[in-house]
Amino acid sequence: MTALQETPPALGKDLPPQAPPAARPRTAALLTGGLLAVLLLLALLSAGIGAYEIPLGDVLASVQHRIGLGGHGLDRTAESVLWNIRLPRVVLAVLVGASLGCAGALMQGVFGNPLAEPGVIGISAGAAVGAVGAIALGLTFLGNWTVTVCAFVAGLATVLLVYAMSRSGGRTEVVTLILTGIAVNAFAGALIGLFIFFADNAQVTQITFWQLGSLAQATWPKVLAVLPCALAGLVVAPFYARRLDLLALGERPARHLGVDVERLRIALVLVVALLTAAAVAVAGIITFVGLLVPHLLRMANGPGHRFLVPGSALGGAVVLTAGDLAARTLAAPAELPLGVLTALLGSPFFFWLLRRTRRRQGGWA
Repeated sequence: MTALQETPPALGKDLPPQAPPAARPRTAALLTGGLLAVLLLLALLSAGIGAYEIPLGDVLASVQHRIGLGGHGLDRTAESVLWNIRLPRVVLAVLVGASLGCAGALMQGVFGNPLAEPGVIGISAGAAVGAVGAIALGLTFLGNWTVTVCAFVAGLATVLLVYAMSRSGGRTEVVTLILTGIAVNAFAGALIGLFIFFADNAQVTQITFWQLGSLAQATWPKVLAVLPCALAGLVVAPFYARRLDLLALGERPARHLGVDVERLRIALVLVVALLTAAAVAVAGIITFVGLLVPHLLRMANGPGHRFLVPGSALGGAVVLTAGDLAARTLAAPAELPLGVLTALLGSPFFFWLLRRTRRRQGGWA
């Protein structure tokens, strides 16, 4: 044996202790299984609970009957409530929640900042301008789809504008991108205020309802409208997990390890824009899902994006399905705005999280 083949004892003394190799994969598998089980349970409960109660057994029997696995059909009223009102709302909650959760995880990875969320670069505000403008101007060129399409197109256009304005010398710095997003958000807020000022009472009511966020208008056509964008973003996002882990080391180390940082940032901002614009277009502005869900999963399983990105999608679906069920039932027969409910519950939790991080680590700086 030569000296080069031997490992000097001194080299191993200063290395930090490492978790057993199976610890994190086992935790990730348990979390994934737990989230899937909770999501399935919440979806079944949400399909059955409401002004017209449908027993859980009947929900399962009707679903089995529709997909040809036995079961039995329900009476005409129950079938109509279940398949035309409840299930579109459940599926839309899953898609919107998954989109917002995944988008939040990607934003935090791209910016290397746990405070980042899709609204930072103006996607939500831009989509809101599109929707509010369509309502205030009385646009109907696409019938019932006009507001949704205007919100989606305006959200994507805003992101492209922010990115173009923050790009200089072939590169885009994170700080410039965030500051440009803040400026665009302020301008979008001014436009929304202007539209509201000139809108009539009926339009102001519609604008307010849309801004508060809700899934009350869920239909199968709306599900089909958001499905391609949500699936495309959710399928593509996990393929960037390894490069996000390398980017977490810093831009310069990531470049040395073969990551094209600029191309990665462009691709992920577009994915985030696709996910968020589609979600906002059909559900209005729903806050804190993309901010809190990645935090919780990072606390539970660490910062690795291989689990964090798909896990945040699952967690977002769970949070929004539970939130929508609460919004429908807490003040029945009235319905609480979903965006208001997520903000009311999310704000105190985020404040606690901020205090906890400052106490343990001295803050995020």
